[in-house]
Amino acid sequence: MTANRKIVQLTLIFIGLFLILVTYFLYPKINENKLLQEETFKNSTTETKDDDKNLFENVEYRGIYHINKPFTIQSEKAYILSEDPKIVYMTNMHVTLYMNNGRIIIVTSDKGRYNKETYDCFFEDNVKATDEKTIILAKNLDLLASEDSAVIYNNVVLTSDKGSLRADKIDYDLETKHYKISMFNDKKVKIKLIK
Repeated sequence: MTANRKIVQLTLIFIGLFLILVTYFLYPKINENKLLQEETFKNSTTETKDDDKNLFENVEYRGIYHINKPFTIQSEKAYILSEDPKIVYMTNMHVTLYMNNGRIIIVTSDKGRYNKETYDCFFEDNVKATDEKTIILAKNLDLLASEDSAVIYNNVVLTSDKGSLRADKIDYDLETKHYKISMFNDKKVKIKLIK
């Protein structure tokens, strides 16, 4: 009887060890494979029928340019063309720049493009840029991270506590806060200063 008892005990120990191995090692691998298959399926459904662009929803990019300047870029919908994967085309684009002096600049537009390599952003239609003291409205804005500047053009309206102006084009240096204001033809820039 003692021999039968030892065989039963050893069998129960092996069954227990087997269950422990399955529970802690094999079962997580099975779940991981299922998750990978589901993720692959979700990613494949975002591709369009013509297979030349990938569609995304609720996109957010976070990064740092010039070593110490963080930024975030958000969009409701975006797509990347297969022939130029470094450019992201976005709708309802929203960019937040965190400057060294604590200033926060927010730029929004109906649509735009973001270059993932240079961090340059190109905004189009209903562009609004603000740092809470100054508000700029325009049709286009090119935010050039590589040059630490912005080019605002086409029906530009700038409003601040010091006054307002209308122009065709403004070149703005983000660090020095200096504007270069110009018109496309010989018209004069319209400025209203408030004292």
